[in-house]
Amino acid sequence: MPGVLASYVDGFVDAVNAELGELSGRDHRNDVTVEAGDIVAAVIGADDRQSAGELEAWLDDIGSRLEPPVRVSSMQLRESELLRDTTTWLDHPSTLFDLLVRADARDGTARAARYYDVAVRLAHAAAAIDLVPSPDEIAAIDRFRDVLLRGFDAAGVTRPGQRSPVTGTGRPAPGATAGATDAATAAAPALAPARPVEELLAELDALVGLADVKADVRRLTSLLRIQQLRTARGMPTIETSHHLVFTGNPGTGKTTVARLLSQILRSLGVVSRGHLVETDRSHLVAGYVGQTAVRTREVMESALGGTLLIDEAYALARGGEQDFGREAIDTIVKFMEDHRDDLAVIAAGYPEEMATLIDANPGLKSRFTRTIHFPDYTTAELVAIFRSMGDANRYQLDAAAIERLTALIEAEPRTRGFGNARFVRNVFESAIGHQAERLSAVANPTDEQLTTLTADDIVAPDA
Repeated sequence: MPGVLASYVDGFVDAVNAELGELSGRDHRNDVTVEAGDIVAAVIGADDRQSAGELEAWLDDIGSRLEPPVRVSSMQLRESELLRDTTTWLDHPSTLFDLLVRADARDGTARAARYYDVAVRLAHAAAAIDLVPSPDEIAAIDRFRDVLLRGFDAAGVTRPGQRSPVTGTGRPAPGATAGATDAATAAAPALAPARPVEELLAELDALVGLADVKADVRRLTSLLRIQQLRTARGMPTIETSHHLVFTGNPGTGKTTVARLLSQILRSLGVVSRGHLVETDRSHLVAGYVGQTAVRTREVMESALGGTLLIDEAYALARGGEQDFGREAIDTIVKFMEDHRDDLAVIAAGYPEEMATLIDANPGLKSRFTRTIHFPDYTTAELVAIFRSMGDANRYQLDAAAIERLTALIEAEPRTRGFGNARFVRNVFESAIGHQAERLSAVANPTDEQLTTLTADDIVAPDA
């Protein structure tokens, strides 16, 4: 009888066979079934400890469909060579995927995107067989996704969820840079419709740098998707915390990633609204008794259904035992417990201070179990961020300007508190001002002059 993977195997086989059949006029069901088996085997074998439930699921929904069928016990399957060394299958795009993506490049179709959708669903379903997917299984799904996406790039085909083709510049689409915004409490805006997870992940992938940050967010997303699949099947799940600690210097993309993560949580049904509210100590702590709890609750309530980002969260515990920041922390912890089904909280700050804060408070330590570190950008990444800001505002740099910008960034001390993208934004705004001064003496500037930044425009923000 059909097992827990049946509907996902059906979805993969039916969709991929249909796409291949339209290209060849033939039935490829047997080949596609083998490929479904390879995907499942690669995921459940990623941690080198296939459970009986995983093996039985493979036998029920893959082995029974093969030609000839595999009719053995789970113990016999474990002892056989059939599912060994399967994880290497994830290291390269399969022949079937390659056929589809090449056809897309030739015909302008989206067959490979269909493959991607059903293959990733199947991979998550395989990891959802056991109550707790292992970190290696989550990493295997991320590797599989990356292999497929690089296959789209290599063929010059738009990635799933991406709004425009890959340009090859290494820069994100305009508006996708990891810029920084001021931390301030704001009322939740009117919400647009929930965006597909793959579109949000594509926007995450397009950000400059942040490779490890992106991987952490993708893996958390996969874990939540797996729990979602188990819930849909009526299977038991474990509670997965979506509260996070973000550490790193200012301007390293924490706000941008928090905003995307909140929308991902909404798309997965973890929160209901998906908006981001930014705050800090000044918006949470009052100067007299009884008002801090009221003020903190108001901020927390404004974030219900979305994500609250607390910048420099360690400042809440800096004033000693009599400081009202402790009251704010207690209020936050209770509110998180009372509304854990519709709220995500991200506490951000410098690594050492955040570690001290979380370790010193049992209520925080039990809720903030994941930390994502945002490293400083490299010089090349900061130049790329500057250029993407220019793209978004129809400015370009000539060769001398790029050289001057690189030297300016290199000369900036990379000490604690280095502004990263905030520093670059200040340089960009300064450059626009200097260009305006330079062109004020030109009677009729050309479009090229109006949109080109030169070396003379690139100066330190405080110069």
